[in-house]
Amino acid sequence: MTDAGLFSLEDLAAGERLVAKPWHFVKGVVALDGLPDDGWTEVAFAGRSNVGKSSLINATVRNGGLARTSNTPGRTQELNFFAPAEEPLYLVDMPGYGFARAPKDKVAAWTKLVRAYLRGRPTLRRVFVLADSRHGLKPPDREIMSMLDTAAVPYQIVLTKADKISVPALAAVRAATEAAISKHPAAFPIVLTTSSEKGSGIEELRATLAALLRA
Repeated sequence: MTDAGLFSLEDLAAGERLVAKPWHFVKGVVALDGLPDDGWTEVAFAGRSNVGKSSLINATVRNGGLARTSNTPGRTQELNFFAPAEEPLYLVDMPGYGFARAPKDKVAAWTKLVRAYLRGRPTLRRVFVLADSRHGLKPPDREIMSMLDTAAVPYQIVLTKADKISVPALAAVRAATEAAISKHPAAFPIVLTTSSEKGSGIEELRATLAALLRA
């Protein structure tokens, strides 16, 4: 399954040029006063713990060591900002949510920081809400979708680990996801399906980033 037909050759080429640039970690933010104030376009990645968020970021920018894929103490409760050379764009890696074994104080800190970030952040162009293809949308995903609806922040569902299930099963999950988001006013109507391991859907994700930067 591919979404390449949804993008022009120009879009796909722009995405490739974007990720051909060197990317680097800019900063980790633990409070609102630490957010960048340069007005750059921001695109955030959100999702449940272990959904493959960091792996997807690394695959998207072709840098396997950019986003940490382990639960490293001290960075898991931060908003981590990454940027390419010579482009006014930030990818924002948000802390994982919905992990039952996370300490309550850390969950509370994440919730406070994320809600504050999402309210009135004019440079935030889109939030990619990641969901595991094998499970589809779960209650924690729906909760953050409602939060984004309330904050009027545009978001798009990205199904990860698409190589872990059969093509018919993936199609069924995608159809169910599309039906679910039709009821959410801030949701972008196109669901992307990706595999960090196999590379499927990554080209389309890059094209989306390039389009958001140009808009």
